[in-house]
Amino acid sequence: MPLETKLVGDKQLVLTRAFAAPPDRVYRAHTEAALVRQWMSGTMGYVISDCSYDARPGGSYRVVWEGDDDQMPSFSVSGEFLALDPPHRIEHVERMHLPEMTTSDNHIVTEFAAHDGGTLMTMTMTFDSSDARDEAIATGMTEGMEACYLQLDTL
Repeated sequence: MPLETKLVGDKQLVLTRAFAAPPDRVYRAHTEAALVRQWMSGTMGYVISDCSYDARPGGSYRVVWEGDDDQMPSFSVSGEFLALDPPHRIEHVERMHLPEMTTSDNHIVTEFAAHDGGTLMTMTMTFDSSDARDEAIATGMTEGMEACYLQLDTL
């Protein structure tokens, strides 16, 4: 099932996607830097130049993507983990660092549930405002996420 998106209220974006792997493997792919590098890199002409994950409450993470030419400027995401319940739930705060701006904090809760022999992932993003949510969507974030998730399918 490809990534499904749904706007909820003024500030939320809910993303849903199914994976053929069990929840513990999909959870690990979202919390271990070595695995993140394998599925989040190389999409749409970008490669990961830096990736660090300290997946524990109070720990931080950072991923930097570099474009393969001048038309594709580098960008990054960073954040802090608030709570983890392996392999069921990740709660963290994230911000995108784009050449033209850094977004406000995005509060994200990602849940992993066993479903049809695989995993149903539900990610609820809560932004500071409807403008912040719309700006994040306008960056092409959801298209980039699905391109990465297609790579995660093969992992």
